[in-house]
Amino acid sequence: MKESIQRAKKAVQSVKSGMSYTQIIALGYFSLILIGTILLLLPIATNKGESTNLLSALFTATTSTCVTGLVVVDTGTHWTIFGQLVILVLIQVGGLGFMTMGVVFAMFLKKKISLSIRGLVQESMNANQLGGMVKLVRNVFIRTLIIEGIGAALLAIRFIPQFGFFRGLYYSIFHSISAFCNAGIDLMGSVSGEYSSLVDYVGDPLINFVICGLIIVGGIGFLVWDDIAKNKLKWRKYALHTKIVLSVTLSLLVAGTIGFYLLERNNTLADMNIAEGLLASFFSSATARTAGFNTTDTAALTSASKLLTILLMFVGGSPGSTAGGVKTVTVMVLLVYVWSNLRASKSCNIFGRRLDDDNIKKASNVVIISLLMAMAAALAVSSMQALPMEDIMFEIFSAIGTVGMTTGITRSLTTASRLIIILLMYCGRIGSMSFALSFTERRKVAPVSLPVEKVMIG
Repeated sequence: MKESIQRAKKAVQSVKSGMSYTQIIALGYFSLILIGTILLLLPIATNKGESTNLLSALFTATTSTCVTGLVVVDTGTHWTIFGQLVILVLIQVGGLGFMTMGVVFAMFLKKKISLSIRGLVQESMNANQLGGMVKLVRNVFIRTLIIEGIGAALLAIRFIPQFGFFRGLYYSIFHSISAFCNAGIDLMGSVSGEYSSLVDYVGDPLINFVICGLIIVGGIGFLVWDDIAKNKLKWRKYALHTKIVLSVTLSLLVAGTIGFYLLERNNTLADMNIAEGLLASFFSSATARTAGFNTTDTAALTSASKLLTILLMFVGGSPGSTAGGVKTVTVMVLLVYVWSNLRASKSCNIFGRRLDDDNIKKASNVVIISLLMAMAAALAVSSMQALPMEDIMFEIFSAIGTVGMTTGITRSLTTASRLIIILLMYCGRIGSMSFALSFTERRKVAPVSLPVEKVMIG
């Protein structure tokens, strides 16, 4: 028996030694999805006491692990407490990252964290340096518990009087974790009707601001938390990464709120006063950045509002956070690069610092790969199903940005289309560039520079 265990360990080590960090992270998320699927297939996971079909279980495990929020069965009515807890654990582990949770578990057991594990954590958090990874993980875990605890306590003010103590407390914890991890999965189907999300709370300031606050804090990134904790409110001492994240996040929230209000004031916001309309617009702006909740009918949005939502979903949150998308820093780096070229500047400068050329190349790769994947998926789905193109594009960018918002076509997708959405959610969580690198990173490139020849551009 011992010999078999030793051989198994050696086999795992040999596989690890031949894999890059990116490939190990991709495999880790795949394994987590597989475990979640198996648990959700159990009859005990459904209210009917019957096993859910494989595709629905796989879809739910993927959307939970990848903190997306697209669902093919209503979470509040289809799944039992056991099934919902499986989903909640997948959301928490997927949101913080399985490597982060693995290190936390190892610290509880007082195990030594190897250099290779520290490297994996560094890769999963997009950190620039290896030093201090264990301390960062500890701080992230503690702060996460505190923030989610505060969020749950505030939500309990509304949910406990409405649902009773135990159910209200459970709903508060579930939605606090789901919001912080930018998952957008809710239990309100058992209260307000299936797939209703938070529409009953469109005019409730407490629910709106708490959920939005959790979304924003979870979406700015763990490294930004650490920088703010060290330097407090001293803007000059913040790292360039932190300055970009905070400025872009604020700009998108303000621009999104104004945009949604102007575009929807005579549509979904027509029956609301100015204060309620602005509150609903603020929520729409925040949730479109990869959270997935909604307080207004997404399907009833104007075409312009759907396009605005798609743009916000594509940008998403920030690197090293619970959010998806191409990330705020990526977009800002490319905008600065374009602006510098238009001004014929020799370097790309922002906040008194020069951007590294490798950052510009990586940002370009991320955006182009994500767009190519989205266009290929849109072409595939539209060729198989006669659905409105704007709804297909909305669904696809929601999946690849791990947002979870939908115009209602998720349940209408065929098996092939659902598999495409599953793949997009998976790619969106590990990163489109990371997904591509998982197939190419180990390939050797000949150290040869070919002759230069100019081509015509534009």
